[in-house]
Amino acid sequence: MELHVNKPRLQMKVLVVDDQPLIVEELCEFLDSSGYRSVPCESSREAIERFSEDAEISLVLCDLHMPDLDGIQLVQELQRIAGKQRVFEAIMLTGRAEKQDVIKALRAGIADYYQKPINLDELLEGLQRQEVALQERQKNLHLGHLNQKLQFLSESIDDLYQDLDKVRRAPQTVRGEDSEALSDAEAIEMPAIFHQLSPRQLDVARLVGKGQTNYQIACELGITENTVKLYVSQVLRLTHMHNRTQLALALSPSNSGLRQRGVTAH
Repeated sequence: MELHVNKPRLQMKVLVVDDQPLIVEELCEFLDSSGYRSVPCESSREAIERFSEDAEISLVLCDLHMPDLDGIQLVQELQRIAGKQRVFEAIMLTGRAEKQDVIKALRAGIADYYQKPINLDELLEGLQRQEVALQERQKNLHLGHLNQKLQFLSESIDDLYQDLDKVRRAPQTVRGEDSEALSDAEAIEMPAIFHQLSPRQLDVARLVGKGQTNYQIACELGITENTVKLYVSQVLRLTHMHNRTQLALALSPSNSGLRQRGVTAH
């Protein structure tokens, strides 16, 4: 049989777990010679430690019957550690392939199993199949993260577009008698430099002035934190202020005298 070592496999690390040191040594030697990078472990506890420390481990070969944690319990613990941000595939090795054990292992998410003594050529073919499955899972994970970022960006753009539309339709809202963004008292106290802002920009500026965090502002206005950051940046740029502390001071009650004279950021 002619076996090909493809390039992606050179980046794959395989966690090899068995309570028999000779089996671990034999498997690791075979895997290293086949283009993988093996990580030998002689107990489940050691395997958990190595898996936690090394995020490059993406394939797991583990014995079923081990003291402390068996192979199924080990894989379940590794799944807990990996969470939703990390993917790996596991293969179970067993000297006693009882039907109930195999069913339990497959239900726990173990991808495949091999009975001892292990046919190394068959094992290598099985690892190559799991590589393909793993690469697909990794691709789906990355696509999921990208979709989340795109949705976040879309929400932010939509929020900004709605405010822009409001300004275009009612450019005098800030100073108008029917303004919903400011009460009469607030409009009187608002420094002249803030009159150029849109209603939503004023909302954000006023909440910054109250000392609220981006998260608190996002919750109160029903927008995302990223959108709040964009608004804060816009307000600082338009008012020529350097940071949100200066913005908060300009809007604080103690600066009412300064407001009457007209606030500047210089």
